[in-house]
Amino acid sequence: MEEGTKSKKTVFVGGISDDTDETALYESFSTFGDILEVQIPPPATQHHQNPNPSAPKHRGFAFITYTSTLDAQDAIDNMDMNELKGRVLKVNLARPMKTAAANLTGNRAIWETEEWLQANVKPLAQSGGVQGRLASSKGGETEEGDKADEGEDGDDDAMEE
Repeated sequence: MEEGTKSKKTVFVGGISDDTDETALYESFSTFGDILEVQIPPPATQHHQNPNPSAPKHRGFAFITYTSTLDAQDAIDNMDMNELKGRVLKVNLARPMKTAAANLTGNRAIWETEEWLQANVKPLAQSGGVQGRLASSKGGETEEGDKADEGEDGDDDAMEE
């Protein structure tokens, strides 16, 4: 099955209560057509820890995949803004997650882009760079590396005789 076809058969159900499970969703949404799958993503903290009894069992939304796009549309038309277990649901077509390849600069630092580097970074010779640090650590300022190239004892003419 193609990814685009599957997404048109999958509905997003938002606003479900903590006590709602797959069975309750299946029973409520199966009246609109044959359901292939019901998924309720667990909370992010539940993957590595033992959940405490008062912690939420899920993230408050679910995905329901139908066998046909018409059934999915019927579920959206009939269940959006309706109530289930005391909560008003938001039901619409599920959209695929944005992949890292599609959003290359989304989570990157601004200085990782070539445009920013070209506009803001000076060449090493102009910025003082390593030469500037060497001179300040040896106790003098550098002008074209004069003192930075001296020996440790300051005898800059020992080699020039």
